[in-house]
Amino acid sequence: MSFKLNRSSKEPMSEINVTPFVDVMLVLLIIFMVTAPLLTVGVQVDLPESAADSLPDDQEPLTLSINSKGEVFIQEHQVVFEKIIPKILAISNNRTDTRIYVRGDKTINYGRVLEVMGMLSGAGFSKVALISEPYKN
Repeated sequence: MSFKLNRSSKEPMSEINVTPFVDVMLVLLIIFMVTAPLLTVGVQVDLPESAADSLPDDQEPLTLSINSKGEVFIQEHQVVFEKIIPKILAISNNRTDTRIYVRGDKTINYGRVLEVMGMLSGAGFSKVALISEPYKN
């Protein structure tokens, strides 16, 4: 038996064409992938370059930035030097296993970065890491 499907040209098409939808979703995915790294931290810091591998991200870390003037920021908010540990403890709900990334400007005195890292280590934070730009050949 052979069936011949006769469809007049005036009948509406009952199939859904998903190709335009997939195209739009892929464009949105690319836009979000490009813009997401730019939205991480709003403090302008000129990071030094390093050839070290990047750390795996299992949870969102706290970012502590030190700009070229020596001002300290937790995420985008400026913090007085003496209030760094109480603020970080409050943000992390007193969890000393919170991952903290320290971003120090390459023009800042290295002693200032070590002083901040020493304060964090002295307060019991064990997951403190330095952030740098990938090395460019």
